[in-house]
Amino acid sequence: MGKFNVDSNGFYGEFGGAYIPEILYDNVENLKKAYLEILDDSAFQKEYHDLLRDYVGRPSPLYLAKRLSEKYNCKIYLKREDLNHTGAHKINNTIGQILLARRMGKTRIIAETGAGQHGVATATVCALMNMQCIVYMGATDVERQKLNVQKMEMLGATVVPVTSGNMTLKDATNEAIRDWCCNPSDTYYIIGSTVGPHPYPDMVARLQAVISEETRKQLLEKEGKETPDYVIACVGGGSNAAGMTYHFLDDADVKIVLAEAAGLGVNSGESAATIHLGKVGIIHGSKTLIMQSEDGQIEEPYSISAGLDYPGIGPLHAHLARTGRSEVLAITDDEAIAAAFELTELEGIIPAIESAHALGVFGQKKFKAADVIVLCLSGRGDKDMETYVRIKEESKK
Repeated sequence: MGKFNVDSNGFYGEFGGAYIPEILYDNVENLKKAYLEILDDSAFQKEYHDLLRDYVGRPSPLYLAKRLSEKYNCKIYLKREDLNHTGAHKINNTIGQILLARRMGKTRIIAETGAGQHGVATATVCALMNMQCIVYMGATDVERQKLNVQKMEMLGATVVPVTSGNMTLKDATNEAIRDWCCNPSDTYYIIGSTVGPHPYPDMVARLQAVISEETRKQLLEKEGKETPDYVIACVGGGSNAAGMTYHFLDDADVKIVLAEAAGLGVNSGESAATIHLGKVGIIHGSKTLIMQSEDGQIEEPYSISAGLDYPGIGPLHAHLARTGRSEVLAITDDEAIAAAFELTELEGIIPAIESAHALGVFGQKKFKAADVIVLCLSGRGDKDMETYVRIKEESKK
């Protein structure tokens, strides 16, 4: 992996590490010692890849979006993570982590979720493996992602609405960590993004790396070369972006463009543009860029998308942005929504609002006609229909 790989202490450059309460030290240490050995084990690999193929439905297609390409005068491929079982990339990670948890002898699974996709993916694999599942979700998100809450409950999970703070993803994560502190021996915490203490950011990135691994093979078939000119993904905590970029990080000629949520505007005070606004600090066990006030208090993020509504960023992405390996654009609510309606109209694909932020890049950045671009369409829009319908109604008034 080269210079963008995590080091033995769990750092990407100046970002990362494991800043954890003493009660979790053994848990995290055990995970750190076990994860690479288990992930590299041939029996694990076989079980993982068999499930990705037969249960998730991978490889996900690489689709040349002809009408979108014509509109922006370049060649746009969509990596269709929206076609996975459960409707997003999240399942790539939860299948891997539940197999790991089982091998470590854990019997109770906890998770946090924002948009609910990771919660659904966790509840799904817990049903599959017959494990107890508790999902923490901010009460604000429970309200705006009702369909996913209903799915989790149907799958047998207990959804715990969190009423502290802004009642969104950060607060759900706080509660999940609190639960883990109280139940360290039997509980495994499936983190849904490239955040949290080491080894989570690296482990989640490795499990999501299947996205870029497939992309290389598919591009070779379609374009006669494994590398595109650009890869584009939305970034909140950063798991789909980590997966989309993983096998391209050391290809200097592949440019990385990430879209974070600007909410009502980067400087509006209502934003989740962490890389633009963040200062170095520690959140949820990791040293990274965080939106914070002058005196270091974490500021509440805002985005129309529940999945990008996080005041931090995965340490890998903080490192890629700081070293100039990635270009990060801030996409507003309005730009994302316009891009979502545009994709629907031009290609007959309704994207998740998170993924629509990645599509918003085309409104901000000009590409050359010869450019081959792969955009990670990280999820489908079923869960966001209420928001889309409301906006459509309001536009008619």
